[in-house]
Amino acid sequence: MDIKKEWKTIRRHVTESFKTSLHVSIATVSKENGPLITSIGTLFLNKDQTGFYFEKFSSKLTSNAATNNQVCVLAVNSSKWFWIKSLYKSRFAKHPALKLYGGLGEKRKATEIELKRLERRMKLLKGLKGHTYLWGEGMDTVREISFNRGEKMKLGKMTAYL
Repeated sequence: MDIKKEWKTIRRHVTESFKTSLHVSIATVSKENGPLITSIGTLFLNKDQTGFYFEKFSSKLTSNAATNNQVCVLAVNSSKWFWIKSLYKSRFAKHPALKLYGGLGEKRKATEIELKRLERRMKLLKGLKGHTYLWGEGMDTVREISFNRGEKMKLGKMTAYL
């Protein structure tokens, strides 16, 4: 997969994945070489094969980044309708998931633009009590990710023609 040529498609897929799953999974490796999967609901992709996420609850991901900054992000379209339609037709109209590989950057204060992107994503949830508990305070630190490779999920005959 040519990540530069297909970046718009990748961004669209990640957006659709958020609509159906409300998160992506980020895999890292600990200093003991153990795997760690972290669910992140605040990943945003930029226009240039980079992205960022708000780093509030990801303490183990943060400590893993100190010894090995390599990550793999998994974004799955979990829409029941997408899967039922695909299973009925015996093929997917588009890939159901993709993996992005890259490296974590330094932790830093979020910019005004990044905070506005978060606010826009959380807009519908703002009036809920849980919103205040989860995202009311402390959502001011981000970590950048630079992506260098992407991979579309292949599921045998269901994705063979894609």
